[in-house]
Amino acid sequence: MSRLRRGSGAQGLLARWLASPPPDAAIEIAPEGVSVAVLGSRGSEPVVEAFATASLPPGAVVPSLLSHNIVDRAAVAGALRTACDRIGQRPRRAALVIPDLAARVSLVHFDQVPPRREDLDQLIRWQVKKSSPFPLDDACVTYSPGARGATGAEFVVVSARRDTIREYEAACDEAGMYAGLVDVATLSVVNLYLASAATPSGDWLVVHMRPEYTSIAIMRGRDLIFFRNRAEGEADGLADVVHQTAMYYQDRLEGTGFARAFAGGTGRTSGALDVVRREIESRVGTAVEMIDPTRAAVATDRITVAADQLAALAPLVGMLMRTRLEGVPA
Repeated sequence: MSRLRRGSGAQGLLARWLASPPPDAAIEIAPEGVSVAVLGSRGSEPVVEAFATASLPPGAVVPSLLSHNIVDRAAVAGALRTACDRIGQRPRRAALVIPDLAARVSLVHFDQVPPRREDLDQLIRWQVKKSSPFPLDDACVTYSPGARGATGAEFVVVSARRDTIREYEAACDEAGMYAGLVDVATLSVVNLYLASAATPSGDWLVVHMRPEYTSIAIMRGRDLIFFRNRAEGEADGLADVVHQTAMYYQDRLEGTGFARAFAGGTGRTSGALDVVRREIESRVGTAVEMIDPTRAAVATDRITVAADQLAALAPLVGMLMRTRLEGVPA
């Protein structure tokens, strides 16, 4: 999946960070709090060596495409230091996970793909610019190949205002950590499965819930073919969004049924996730499995991950596993 690199923009967007080590840890900054995880190995198997969270005061982080996100940078930096103290180390280089609401995920299709990377860069920016809610002249835009059909190809594009990304990076800098690689939460959860030893085959569904939003991703094998984010408070209820997604999947994506479906996260109200799981099962006819990152990377004996902490751990493990698999530096 696409990731936003530090300082990425119109020029040098996909520059390689040669001789740069992989990240020491992954961190997530979310409205409810921050989390930090460190991944190690036990033989060839990934292991969560350290994990901790720290809460944030209400209003310290307000994710948005168009306005300030980090309202209280000192509080965020302080929470990051607290989480690092709890794991007993201060990572120098980190991969950073930000809320879905802070960036825009798009799927763009071209009947013909330019052979030159420079021409493809310009074509993708031109296509995304037509529907972007913010100017792309000073934005971070990155992309990765998506599904390929009989004609043309799709690309997964992630875009965000550069000053928004800088806000999150600045909070990490103040806490003494360099965040050179940035991804959104739900794509990181998807990467949890793409980087595992047994990526689901066929069509599969991921529903990732947070108090501020719910995102739905449909995968076809290893390719993202649908992504929708619903912010809390939108006119369409979540049940309507699930229904619309199921209809779109059948009518426009030629879907014949989901081999597997996953749901996880935390809703705004108690029991919200259980309601969503029942709604999905009734709409798509597939049993919904809980998103459990410890099935992909077990926790060491000295770490206890409570059930309510799985939502915070999942995108961190997904980010680190994908980074390790691809050898991507922070």
